[in-house]
Amino acid sequence: MIELEKTYLAKFLPEGLFDHPSREIIDIFIPESFQHPKIRIRKNGNKFEITKKEPVADDPSHMLEQTINITEDEFNSFYETIPGKRTRKIRYYYDHNGQTAQFDIFQDNLKGLALIDFEFENHGEKASFSMPDFCLVEVTKEQFIAGGMVCGKKYSDLEKELKRFKYKKLS
Repeated sequence: MIELEKTYLAKFLPEGLFDHPSREIIDIFIPESFQHPKIRIRKNGNKFEITKKEPVADDPSHMLEQTINITEDEFNSFYETIPGKRTRKIRYYYDHNGQTAQFDIFQDNLKGLALIDFEFENHGEKASFSMPDFCLVEVTKEQFIAGGMVCGKKYSDLEKELKRFKYKKLS
């Protein structure tokens, strides 16, 4: 499957965001020894999967994604036994002009970080998309903010890079 998306740093959280549907997401990126692991074991609400994502033609906004569904027991076994870089976030699904904004509100060591993803059906839709006012800046092609790069880190580890974009820690 090909995934077309844009990722933004949040400027602010829209009023009523926490009233929208949400899911807890737990990610384990492996192998732990890689700087940017591309294999992810995920709990997404009541759904469990292993995914490998790789950019197509070195474009991180255009990803080849291969996913295998697994059971909750399999996820729990991986969680308990596999060393990997971990992160936990709450994803809110927010309607913005008929498009779903996926707000990832990071928890634990990354508290204060909020990213927003938009996914697109085709290149034309992606190219014509205008950044909403609740977004600060597009970071789709910024390596430091990719899932496999933030996983296992603390907010303070990202602070220098976030300051380049004048990002303010959200509470």
